[in-house]
Amino acid sequence: MDAVSWSLFQEKSHELACFGKKRLDGRVAYLATIRLDGVPRAHPVIPIIEKGYCFIFVEANSQKVRDLQGNGHFCLHCAVNDSSGSSGEFQMTGSASQIMDSRIRNLAEDASGYRPSPKSLLFELRLIEALSTTYRGGRALRSRWLYKN
Repeated sequence: MDAVSWSLFQEKSHELACFGKKRLDGRVAYLATIRLDGVPRAHPVIPIIEKGYCFIFVEANSQKVRDLQGNGHFCLHCAVNDSSGSSGEFQMTGSASQIMDSRIRNLAEDASGYRPSPKSLLFELRLIEALSTTYRGGRALRSRWLYKN
């Protein structure tokens, strides 16, 4: 299944994309990847959402690199602020691709709230699906977007 840029996701589902940016951009989130043997694993990351992209920087020797270069599939979930989920949840699934273009790397570095190591690798996270859950009056309200090509 094809995955799309944050830009296209934002164009197709503006409200959900705005909520996702609020919950992810510059904040700790959890990236689930799939090892080469098929076993899942989770990693803390700090997504950067800027100019139609969703990026993560990854240390070159990280297990995340092997997973993302292996099959590229991921699930990204925002951190939750408290046990009641008062700030809401956002999750996206898709595929990651390594970015080699120095101009795009400069864009990601400039948008980042921290200075990534020069040895770190840059990945773009492209979407297949996005989900949100907010809680109002004890009720879970869910929203879903699925890319259909």
